[in-house]
Amino acid sequence: MITDEAIEVYDPPAFKPGEKVCATKYVKNDGTYPLKDIGEILVKKGDVGYVRDIGTYLQRFYVYAVEFVDRGTIVGMRGRELVSLDKAATETATEERNP
Repeated sequence: MITDEAIEVYDPPAFKPGEKVCATKYVKNDGTYPLKDIGEILVKKGDVGYVRDIGTYLQRFYVYAVEFVDRGTIVGMRGRELVSLDKAATETATEERNP
């Protein structure tokens, strides 16, 4: 099935390894996460984690392996499910220096 979504891998990844990110959505186990029940919540909206690695899916999309330290989980997430906390902090600091 082909969708109208852009092919993300033509552009650089939105996040870098080590970057602090926040989940923008709830993520439930779809059966691919071991030792958890299907439907069990793996990540809650607002959970903070760190990008560990970047992979691709179907040669179209980036998948970010995000470690949520407080939950003790590493979950593969799409860029649209994350927001950078490092970039937000950098932008705020820049605005404060250059009003």
